[in-house]
Amino acid sequence: MGAHFAHLYTGRVGSRTYRTEAVVLRSLRFGEADRILHLFTKDRGRVGAIAKGARRARSRFGGRLEPFSRVDVHLHEGRGELATVTGVDLLRSHQSLASDTYALGVGSIGLEAMLRLFVEHDANPRAYHALARFLELLDGGTPGAARASEPALDPLVLGFQLKLLWVAGYLPHLASCAECGAEEPLVAFSAAQGGGVCSRCGASAIPLSASGFLAIRGLLERPLAGSYEIDLGDRGARETLRVIEGLYEYHGGFRLRTLAAG
Repeated sequence: MGAHFAHLYTGRVGSRTYRTEAVVLRSLRFGEADRILHLFTKDRGRVGAIAKGARRARSRFGGRLEPFSRVDVHLHEGRGELATVTGVDLLRSHQSLASDTYALGVGSIGLEAMLRLFVEHDANPRAYHALARFLELLDGGTPGAARASEPALDPLVLGFQLKLLWVAGYLPHLASCAECGAEEPLVAFSAAQGGGVCSRCGASAIPLSASGFLAIRGLLERPLAGSYEIDLGDRGARETLRVIEGLYEYHGGFRLRTLAAG
């Protein structure tokens, strides 16, 4: 019974062909008519794939493989590193994001975070569901009063990145000093120590105000849908962003280009 359940869960429809839900993270031109895709799938994590003939005017894929699209896709594993797209049904396009510069900037940061944080063929259903929810909320519209001065400071994308870091195993320790364990006011954040640190231990850490700690706690504790209900303030948002960037650099050795562009 357990083996039968696993067979259904992976959506496998052939020895080397399987079906799964996925979000298109990136789509690159290849050759005369093909596209190379970076997908984040529900069942297998990040997957590289090729959609042959996708750029032809009469392609059977139409516009269903654009970034942000959530799809039901059939993939065939050949001998190369890339799977081949053999069929695709659109579940939700999210293409309205492309017509809103602010929402496009917010969404692009979220997609790049998925690309950089998770390695290929490492299934992470929690990360997939967080991504799908993030795009649904973003596509639903950002409250006018909640729009930040720049996309990188948007509460939804800050909360999303913190939750991705959590899912990836980097939940920050904020209850006491992550270095010495003292239960006294935290004044800085150390990615190396994995959380907030006190004044004695924070000489080389990222300075963080009380509002910064409140912002991070609020975004971690609330569901994504509640991100815009938190009054981060400009200082709290900027300090949260610095912590996120510090975690990326320390644990992954990378910086998001979409954040640098903002």
